[in-house]
Amino acid sequence: MNHSAGIAAVLSFVFNGLGQLYNGQIFKGLLIIFISSASMLVLIIGGILMGLWLLGKIASVKILIFGLVLFLGGLVFICILGIYSILDAYRVAARR
Repeated sequence: MNHSAGIAAVLSFVFNGLGQLYNGQIFKGLLIIFISSASMLVLIIGGILMGLWLLGKIASVKILIFGLVLFLGGLVFICILGIYSILDAYRVAARR
């Protein structure tokens, strides 16, 4: 089956791993989707902790720092995984 490299890249841009699924790399696509979802969960938890600190519900600065680390770590990992997913989906589809 002929796959369009552009469509594969756009699908991976929409959500990490969709381009791999489009290319027929089921396990790789599902793994990327799982890792991306876990990273988003980490980002959300970090955001919630920072929000609770800003609202005054949590007074500990350690919790704020922990939330900030979770938020930034999740954000960086999602970005890196996203770039990898787009480039990999494009490269694999272009080879076929």
